[in-house]
Amino acid sequence: MTRQLPRFVKRSPEQVEAWLRMALTNPRTADTSALRALIAHEDGHFRAIFSPAYFALADGATEPSKSQWNTLKKHLKRIEPRLFIFKEHGVVEYEGEACLYLDFGFFASARRL
Repeated sequence: MTRQLPRFVKRSPEQVEAWLRMALTNPRTADTSALRALIAHEDGHFRAIFSPAYFALADGATEPSKSQWNTLKKHLKRIEPRLFIFKEHGVVEYEGEACLYLDFGFFASARRL
């Protein structure tokens, strides 16, 4: 039995990028967003590619802990409650740099009131 993905609302990549740039700005480290790229998919979901510098990584760690990923997901959902975040996330190379990725979409409402 395969799980069906929810329907996603199609949102403007420019608006999503602006929201994500703000969400991925860590005030502890800098005023610059960690977002490197946003990839929009036909079904309405997105892939965010961002710098590992967003997280305070432990010495020798190349990617965040499970707890740090969960904290990021909670942070994003507090900002945007209609957010669906895919379980898979990890490391990807982007422009010669080891970056992190996270896939997400915005739930489509069943009906409008």
